[in-house]
Amino acid sequence: MGTATAPGRENVSSNQTPIYVLFDAETVESPEKLTRDHFVRLAAGTLGAVVVRDFASAEENAGVLRGLDTCPMGSYDEEIVVPRIPKLGPAAYDHYDAHGLGGAYWQDAEESARHRSVLLDGGDPVRPAVDRIHRAWGGAMRPATANGREMYAGMIRETTGGMKMHWDEIGREMPGTLDEPVIAQLGFNWYLSMPAAGGSTKIFRRRWLPGDEAYRDGYGYAEELAEREPSVVVTPRAGDAVFFDPRNYHTVRGNEGPGRRVALSFFLGLTADGTLTYWS
Repeated sequence: MGTATAPGRENVSSNQTPIYVLFDAETVESPEKLTRDHFVRLAAGTLGAVVVRDFASAEENAGVLRGLDTCPMGSYDEEIVVPRIPKLGPAAYDHYDAHGLGGAYWQDAEESARHRSVLLDGGDPVRPAVDRIHRAWGGAMRPATANGREMYAGMIRETTGGMKMHWDEIGREMPGTLDEPVIAQLGFNWYLSMPAAGGSTKIFRRRWLPGDEAYRDGYGYAEELAEREPSVVVTPRAGDAVFFDPRNYHTVRGNEGPGRRVALSFFLGLTADGTLTYWS
């Protein structure tokens, strides 16, 4: 059963003027219950995470996993990301340098999109995911672009061993990449498979500051940096989706029981005109 835990909306003020943490995790029972308000509060920083139960059916999950079993998988740079994380599709950060996204990125994106386009019983699983998010948002939604070209969106990763505490913010990590800058960034994960135990995600109400580099641990950071901050823990089940602000520090716990932890993911960016863009 997918779960979400949070500290509550207590008044933490030290005087008569109220101050509320507002970093809960909310669970909605279906994609139809996901609303524009959830995205707005995530972007505003007054909601920690949203778990959407049954975002996808068991048949959809199984179909993608069957296709994935015969699909070539790459990984992040294994000199940087340990333990190894198998994945289909490039993260923009994989190929970014001082000159932006090079030819290797576009080649990887094209090949990965071709493989993924038939994973869901001959169709692309990204399409229903985008459609369900679009209906909840109720406004314009389109792929993000770099140099006029649509960026890859819809990485599929297996994170059995967990991930170190880290953050993601394209505006700081890859300045100038997006043709249209975003004023907020959200993360989306659709869980195709989850282990019998473990595999939770913990999200801290804490963003990166320059002094945090003293706590750098490879690609991530030591958790003592954020251990006193408000946080939420979400433990999705297969078929659930989770949305949160990846600019906040977050970490993934490793599996503690049998089963695979596999998710299809991409970022959502809110532009100044209210459009949602998406990329990986």
